[in-house]
Amino acid sequence: QVQLVESGGGLVQTGGSLRLSCAASGRPFSSHCLGWFRQAPGKEREFVAAINWNGGYTYYADSVKGRFTISRDNAKNSVYLEMNSLQPEDTAVYYCAADLSYGGNYYVGKRVDDYEYWGQGTQVTVSS
Repeated sequence: QVQLVESGGGLVQTGGSLRLSCAASGRPFSSHCLGWFRQAPGKEREFVAAINWNGGYTYYADSVKGRFTISRDNAKNSVYLEMNSLQPEDTAVYYCAADLSYGGNYYVGKRVDDYEYWGQGTQVTVSS
């Protein structure tokens, strides 16, 4: 049974930082892209960041570029999201996901439909 489990969410003040973790089990994802998405109340799930299979290429949504950093540890089958300079508009449930596509060394999925496995989400709330 494949599981992705997020942790590290919480309540933080504007300008603060959080580090999200996502641990995968049930199968290795070391050959696949991993990503983070978020969904705010009343809004569609949106792309945040993605990292290619070996961590050599990352891609970010414009809204988080320069503030968030995605990384991975294939030995731990895990992906992380370091979030700095958090703003109230970053408030959302954050999801990690795994994309099983084979698109070359630098492939990263950027759409919800690109990803096959999803975690249950972790709440991030940024107070103003």
